[in-house]
Amino acid sequence: MTATPLHWKLVVDAHDPHAQADFWAAALHYEVEDHSTLIAKLLDLGAIPPEILLDHHDRRAWRDAAAVRHPDDPYDAESGTGLGRRLLFNRVPRQEQKTAKNRLHIDLHGPTGERDTEVERLRALGARVESHIQEPGGEWVIMTDPEGNEFCVH
Repeated sequence: MTATPLHWKLVVDAHDPHAQADFWAAALHYEVEDHSTLIAKLLDLGAIPPEILLDHHDRRAWRDAAAVRHPDDPYDAESGTGLGRRLLFNRVPRQEQKTAKNRLHIDLHGPTGERDTEVERLRALGARVESHIQEPGGEWVIMTDPEGNEFCVH
């Protein structure tokens, strides 16, 4: 009997989930999930208070969470939730600061021979270069997103 693969998402703590979603959607060429249809339905039913929402990109969104999904992957039209490759950004309190290197990070692999162009594109989106690694096994650039989370560009 073959086990069915598990559905998963990568969850990232963030001080500003919507800014992080915007950055990573642009960095990965993903789409920011639109949950406004579900939110409108839940508001109409009185199931959620408006205090847990905000306006982002001219639509209602969850105040403390935002997500991005691969544009080719399926998604639930009623909720806007991706059913494939996605990143979810959850708000953490401002006083909860990042204190060490990430235990998990994203590696980006752009077109062959265009790493420097990709690094500059990511810098323009708000990423910072931390270091350039050259080893016998390869070469890559370590960068951080706008909230200081490390990722590598190969």
